[in-house]
Amino acid sequence: MIDDSSSRIATHLRSVVAQSATGTKLPSTRALAKQFGAGPVTVQRAIATLVGEGIVETRPGAGNFVRRARSAVPGVDLSWQTTSLGAQRTSRGEVGSPLATAGPDTIVMHSGYLSDDLLPMRELRAALTRVTKGDTAFTRPPVSGLPELRRWFAAELSDYPGAAGGWRDSDVAIASGGQGALASLFRALAGPGDDIVVESPTYWGAIAAAHQAGLRIVPIATADDGPAPDALDAALSRGARLVYAQPTFTNPTGIVWSQRRRAEILDVVAAHGAFLIEDDWARGFGIVDEPAPVATLDTRGHVIYLRSLTKSLSLSMRVAAVCARGPARIRLEDDLAVNDLYVSPLLQAATLDVVSGAGWRTHLRRLRGQLQQRRDALVDEVRGVAGLELTRIPGGATNLWLRLADGIEPNDVVAQTLRRGLSISPGSEWFPTQSPAPFIRLNYGAVEPSRYREAAEILGEVLGDWR
Repeated sequence: MIDDSSSRIATHLRSVVAQSATGTKLPSTRALAKQFGAGPVTVQRAIATLVGEGIVETRPGAGNFVRRARSAVPGVDLSWQTTSLGAQRTSRGEVGSPLATAGPDTIVMHSGYLSDDLLPMRELRAALTRVTKGDTAFTRPPVSGLPELRRWFAAELSDYPGAAGGWRDSDVAIASGGQGALASLFRALAGPGDDIVVESPTYWGAIAAAHQAGLRIVPIATADDGPAPDALDAALSRGARLVYAQPTFTNPTGIVWSQRRRAEILDVVAAHGAFLIEDDWARGFGIVDEPAPVATLDTRGHVIYLRSLTKSLSLSMRVAAVCARGPARIRLEDDLAVNDLYVSPLLQAATLDVVSGAGWRTHLRRLRGQLQQRRDALVDEVRGVAGLELTRIPGGATNLWLRLADGIEPNDVVAQTLRRGLSISPGSEWFPTQSPAPFIRLNYGAVEPSRYREAAEILGEVLGDWR
């Protein structure tokens, strides 16, 4: 349902489309807003309606165009592929909404990444210029990664006060981003049909990677300070030897495990001879103090620590580290080598240049302050929306986890807000099983705060239709 102004603009654009050749560029949002005396959001809703009708296409950075007619495809029979391919492990539906591409002028709150103004883009550009002048960026690195970069990750993990065991660069393997590392870990440490215990809700990418590896997901609920040790003990007692968790700023909920819970969970994992994959995806995003990773408590090789720098540096910098000891690390390195051979030396060298530079700590301090401002601003806006309940004010990271009123369907809300120019993530894709209640996730790191009120108004309009 669109308002009268959007309806008038949509009607006008249909007549323009009818008289224009395929590929013709439509008037800009600004021109339409001026012509009809409407706001940009109203124009975006009209365009979204025509996109939904299939007569207009949007091209990011270019504008809106009369949709090109698709050429007829010769009648090729591809039905044989259904039989030959067999059952599918990962469906397109498991590729989460954070990877979706939004149209121009859409308020992007579904994304898992930060906007460029929160990233060290100047330092990164300078680093790329510097490293391309040397040979390292063009020489094949060791399979496990550049020694200096591995040493940096090991030092980061060892420098916490009271850190147990000490981590060496030989414990570290560099991977092409956190998602690729997860996929390799699941393949290396478990086989098809094995159980893997995960928090519920949890990162959608871990759910998809586990399915692709043929693992059977065993979900356990999590509380405000982490999952109950008894629940984990029961799950591991049934034969699972692999646990995946995000103890610091669980995605999507923002939960941080308490110090006591971290020690308790590690004790349970150790008692069962199991592995805990600790995904420390939001390290450096703490608005309040970040607790030390669980890996700093581990002395016997039960914790496998994963840290990606993609979200901290740039989405183009697909660089992560996995810290593991013993045969588990060897298996992981073998899988990484078969999958990628090695990670781009250019990306590794540029990453090392940035994180070892004097400006890195300054960037992280500035980022924390900016994230706090954005979090607080969005919290203020959504608190006024009827039908939304803020589950918690997160102490860091980039997400708000919001519960909808009973009876509201999150996927319908997502579809309706997108038609109005706001993209958000449905809570259902973050659960490995059925969601116990309707939720949505909003990312405040990818959008300018000046658009938060707009986003809240769109949410209010959509949820108002349910009342």
